[in-house]
Amino acid sequence: MITKIEITGIGDYEVSEDLDKYIRAKIGKLDKYMSRKYRKSVHAEVKLSENDSKNSDRNKCDVVLHVYGELMSAKESTINMFAAVDIVEAKLKSQLRKHKDKIIQKRKTNRKGTFGRIRTLASKDYWGSQN
Repeated sequence: MITKIEITGIGDYEVSEDLDKYIRAKIGKLDKYMSRKYRKSVHAEVKLSENDSKNSDRNKCDVVLHVYGELMSAKESTINMFAAVDIVEAKLKSQLRKHKDKIIQKRKTNRKGTFGRIRTLASKDYWGSQN
């Protein structure tokens, strides 16, 4: 569970207790998509605002995750703040999965490439053919 979550209301937007609990529950569960050794260093900044414009959606949610020395962010504007939090959570979940898959893939290719080269060089030198 991500324990360092800063929730702020921009302008005159007041964050209710229900919304605060909901955000902490949703954003806090994103740690299962991260590497275990980095989970304690992750923190999130949540900024909530209300737009008075008639043409745009009223509630805006902006979340920035500080993960692995990188920044991952997602923004959404909808009529309902709870829906905006849900959509932002889904966007961040997708970003975290892609990032974790990229790290895992990089590890696999580095391992396979190194051992593959050693084996082919050894087989050429000692046995004169490729096996």
